[in-house]
Amino acid sequence: MEISTVIGMIAGVLSVVVGMALKGASPAALLNPAAFLIIIGGTVACLFNAFTMDILKNFPTLFKTLFRKPEFMPKSDMLKMFVELSQVARREGILALESRVEEITDDFLKKGLSMVIDGLDPDFVGDVLDAEIQSMEERHRVGALIFTQAGTYAPTLGVLGAVIGLIAALGNLDDIEKLGHSIAAAFVATLLGIFTGYVIWHPFANKLKMMSKKEVDIKKMMVEGILSLQAGDSPTAIEAKLLVFIPQNERQLLKAKTEEA
Repeated sequence: MEISTVIGMIAGVLSVVVGMALKGASPAALLNPAAFLIIIGGTVACLFNAFTMDILKNFPTLFKTLFRKPEFMPKSDMLKMFVELSQVARREGILALESRVEEITDDFLKKGLSMVIDGLDPDFVGDVLDAEIQSMEERHRVGALIFTQAGTYAPTLGVLGAVIGLIAALGNLDDIEKLGHSIAAAFVATLLGIFTGYVIWHPFANKLKMMSKKEVDIKKMMVEGILSLQAGDSPTAIEAKLLVFIPQNERQLLKAKTEEA
């Protein structure tokens, strides 16, 4: 589970609820069905108006992604794997990698290595893998855009909810107590709109973008390793190329482990 998302959701809700209590406002005021209908229902309606069904059908999967920790191969493990593969390829030939490929679970990596083993042109292999990455980036961009748009719509719908509430409040001008409650209820929609927009939807969009960037970076490292294997680079050369993709602090840890071994 991606614990940061859970912490963020709990902290966001507690901040509003406890903040209201400290300000002397009853958190029970948030239990406003009309406000939830306007904000949540309105946001959903906006998304249906903004996107086609073939895009929106991916929403549940995207939502689950935010709470599921991505399972990427650590870059240090990938570097070690490519160095080992290059040693096998130099010693026994590129075809000797075929048995090792069957053990790989990552479809992208397996596809790239299979094309190399089949002896396809390096430019062709590079173009295919780059096209795969670009296609994935576009798919992820559209997924994040759903949440970005939801974050844009929700606060505006909060204003709409407040206007609707104030219209209802104006019908109680002869009853000051009722008027006060009606005005307070009217602004609950604004609170919910701003909260969902800037605590949920926009941050979720940002997290999806960060996850996408990390996956793209890992796949680019794979491409570099695959093409280096095909070019017949030495294990030392491949290690030098792939170290570029590893952050400096991780390089130090990797170097320390290597020296200990």
